[in-house]
Amino acid sequence: MTFSKRLHEIRTGFERPFWVANISELFERLSYYAAFASLPRYLHESLNFGVERAANLAGLFGGLVWFLAAFGGALADRMGFRRALSLAYLILATSYFLLGSVSSPWLAPVREAMPLVVLVTLILMLPALGIALVKPSVVGTTARASNANVRSIGYSIYYTLVNIGGAAGPFLAGWVHQHLSVEKVFDMAALSVFVMFFAVLLLFKEPRRADEAQTESLGQVARNFLTVVLNWRFMLFLVIFSGYYIAFWQQFIILPLYIHEYVNPKSNTEMLLMSDAVTVIALQMAVSLLTQKMPSFRGITLGCLISGLAWLLLIVHPSVIMAVATLVVVAIGEITQQPRYYEYISRLAPSGQQGTYMGFAFVPIGIGSLVGGWLGGLLIHHFGEVLHQPALIWWSVTGVGVATAGLLWVYDRLIRRE
Repeated sequence: MTFSKRLHEIRTGFERPFWVANISELFERLSYYAAFASLPRYLHESLNFGVERAANLAGLFGGLVWFLAAFGGALADRMGFRRALSLAYLILATSYFLLGSVSSPWLAPVREAMPLVVLVTLILMLPALGIALVKPSVVGTTARASNANVRSIGYSIYYTLVNIGGAAGPFLAGWVHQHLSVEKVFDMAALSVFVMFFAVLLLFKEPRRADEAQTESLGQVARNFLTVVLNWRFMLFLVIFSGYYIAFWQQFIILPLYIHEYVNPKSNTEMLLMSDAVTVIALQMAVSLLTQKMPSFRGITLGCLISGLAWLLLIVHPSVIMAVATLVVVAIGEITQQPRYYEYISRLAPSGQQGTYMGFAFVPIGIGSLVGGWLGGLLIHHFGEVLHQPALIWWSVTGVGVATAGLLWVYDRLIRRE
């Protein structure tokens, strides 16, 4: 096929809902990562939580999103993607606005009615409800609103836009925090998704496919969930793999606090967090080509080992430049394992249960954030504030990453069955 014909297929192969949904996903990721990049320091410096509590709350914010993603798909199917997306963006806009307004005078009666930690916890739980609806709606729209001959390109466009949002969010958060205030970061995030609420209402038309299979009943969904939970080998794999994300999420949970407290208090910690997404965008294709013949489980294990060892760079020379280098290596490990991880699970799933298995694929990300928030807070408090030996933080994080790779190797040798 000539290049011109292929280009014509791409130009005509996507319906308008595809572009509306995927561009809205870019702004959703921008808002999410902008908020996440500023959250630990906002909780610690503006709301006066201790570093341990701030890390716990940041981990909660990241963790709930991925747990609810396992259930959001079934709800989005029943609501319809247009309703699900518009409701999700309205929830997200309200959530981010409330988060940035915690110390505002108009919320004083609510602050006086309950402990601050309870109020902040409740607000931090709200974005998960929105994001759990966004992801299955956008992925589902990509499947329905693209022709079969360009659908794989559609998913590549989706993944690229996600990472562009992941890079743009911390960049804009850093600029807003530096020139305005950290509270304005959450206002910016709220405005971004609020605009998407109107974009979906005005421009998005529910995509339909005549050949699409009928949506499963709630009873069948529940039976599929039970089948997966009772697959002990698969559940053990997910628990072990959660160790990767316990180490991975420390870049958002405690790295900003560490850089601000122990390296350079004037550094722009939000812009620092662009490094991961920019590296993924730049090197995804190259790393995929280098590892394409590698067995999927070996790729997962290797990626865990690379990301785990990356934190040693911060021990060798604690500096902002070395923090960037650390995140670049973490990202190389991420793009080594992530495609192979989803490939492995998709091949593992029995016929008719792919959706349920892929929903469970997000569970380690949630476990990693929740446990990572607890562990990161414990590490930065104990080794930083109590022992005054902050380098030991990264020895511990490295230990988690390397131990995960080791446990995956043992699992591969003794337990795993294709």
